[in-house]
Amino acid sequence: MINKTKILYVDDEEMNTLLFQIIFSEKYDVILASNGDNGLKILDKEPEIAVVISDMKMPGLSGVDFIKKAYNLFPEKRYFILSGMDITSEIQNLLKKKILISFLKKPIDLQKVEKLIEKHK
Repeated sequence: MINKTKILYVDDEEMNTLLFQIIFSEKYDVILASNGDNGLKILDKEPEIAVVISDMKMPGLSGVDFIKKAYNLFPEKRYFILSGMDITSEIQNLLKKKILISFLKKPIDLQKVEKLIEKHK
C-alpha cells in the first residue's frame, strides 16, 4: 500500500472542511481541525503531516497566528493560507520570510492547490 501525503486542513467552517476532505481524500490523507488550537494539538500528535493549509479568519487564533505558532514548533512543515479577502501585510510578511509557501484565494482553485501540494509535499 502506498503511503499518502498527510495534510492538515484547518477551517472553522464545517462545510469547507468536509468538502476539502471529500475532494482530496482519495489522493491524500486529510486530517481536519476546526480551529488553530486543535490544529496545534494535531500537529503535535501527527508528526508525519507534511502540508498544513489554514483558513485566515477563524475565532480564537487567526490563520496567521496559528501558522506562526505552528512554524515555530514544526518548521519542517509546508504552510499555506487561504482567505476570501485580499492578501494582507501580515500574510505578505510571512511569504517574504518563507514561512508561508503560498496564499490561496477563496474560492480555491482545486487544480492549483493540488499542484502546490505535489510540488511542496
